[in-house]
Amino acid sequence: MNILLLGSGGREHALAWKIAQSPRLDSLFIAPGNAGTAAHGTNVNLDLRDFPAIIDFVLKHAINMVVVGPEEPLVRGIVDVFAATEAVAHIPVIGPTAAGAQLEGSKDFSKAFMERHAIPTARYKSFTPATLEEGQAYLRTFQAPYVLKASGLAAGKGVVIPETLEKAEQELEEMLGGKFGAAGNVVVIEEFMKGIECSVFVLSDSEHYLILPEAKDYKRIGEHDTGLNTGGMGAVSPVPFCTPDFMEKIRTRIIDPTIRGLRQEGIRYKGFIFIGIMNVDGNPMVVEYNCRMGDPETEVVIPRIENDLLDLLEATALGRLDEQTLGISPLTAVTVVTVSGGYPGAYQKGKVIHGLEELKNELVFHAGTHFQDEKVLSNGGRVLAFTSMADSLPEAISRSYRSIDRICYDGIYFRRDIGKDLSS
Repeated sequence: MNILLLGSGGREHALAWKIAQSPRLDSLFIAPGNAGTAAHGTNVNLDLRDFPAIIDFVLKHAINMVVVGPEEPLVRGIVDVFAATEAVAHIPVIGPTAAGAQLEGSKDFSKAFMERHAIPTARYKSFTPATLEEGQAYLRTFQAPYVLKASGLAAGKGVVIPETLEKAEQELEEMLGGKFGAAGNVVVIEEFMKGIECSVFVLSDSEHYLILPEAKDYKRIGEHDTGLNTGGMGAVSPVPFCTPDFMEKIRTRIIDPTIRGLRQEGIRYKGFIFIGIMNVDGNPMVVEYNCRMGDPETEVVIPRIENDLLDLLEATALGRLDEQTLGISPLTAVTVVTVSGGYPGAYQKGKVIHGLEELKNELVFHAGTHFQDEKVLSNGGRVLAFTSMADSLPEAISRSYRSIDRICYDGIYFRRDIGKDLSS
């Protein structure tokens, strides 16, 4: 098979690494890819918003399947465009239609979807600039802290959690006034849920599904979950509090009604569903849906899957996931992300990364890198994800940090407490 993988981050490097292991693979192209993905296939300079250029590439290189990593092409309807283009309509694209991608692309849609299908989530209402005063009145029905979410895609920065009513009212006015651009034309206000989070991943072929290994990620920049939110500073899989009983609650109360609800609403969904779960007193509540794999969770979930990933993706495309049995490694996986100095605020790119050649036998996934003059340079806020697998969580944690100690670049920063809250 010839595969085109869309994306350029750590998630895509992990997917490329896994796809490249398949004996069924002929050629793997990654668009645009990064310095890490280049070791597993051919990086291609394609704009992920330029669907005609992507289709042209698919035809010229006899691509048999397109795997979409990030959410933006899915929300923009790449699956629908392929289906409506006769020359490529027969080529499967792994991901939901634009209607299904609304689970991530519109928080207003996803909350209403959960309400329609009795899926447990926080109490909420949605507001627009025209209903600002009603929104401020609604805030007064909650106790601090308050949760405000821009309904549209805001590059992971559209959620604010003010600690006071005064600050919440100010944030609502700013968000509806254009703080997050068009993403904030609708703002969801919801009740704060207190508990511990985990991420659950489902691969769906619209009729059947497989539950992939769960993970817990660490979003805050500072240790002990302090400071600003980021795209993710590390992740762990499996999650100790995700017991068989808790996972069964997730399956029956959340996953089953989600897949059934999509089907009832006529939404074709052949791809990954990420479900952010809050464990509230032993009961799972949905924090959010994403229409793709998470990052950096992918860097611990994918290494634990023992199947040929192309077999799973082909079964997804053909509607035959019920014929697949998922093999999951019993080992614990931990990934620790190193970032650029200043991230998630202003940061510098183009810093030479030293020491990678010493880690050829380790799992180092590139999140934001590129090649220049035969050197690997930083090219993003999150730069590298160091993944280790071991029989125990403490040993996996230790191995990841030992790998980090062998590399350096100007301004490197990472949290030193990833997974330690679960291993004590």
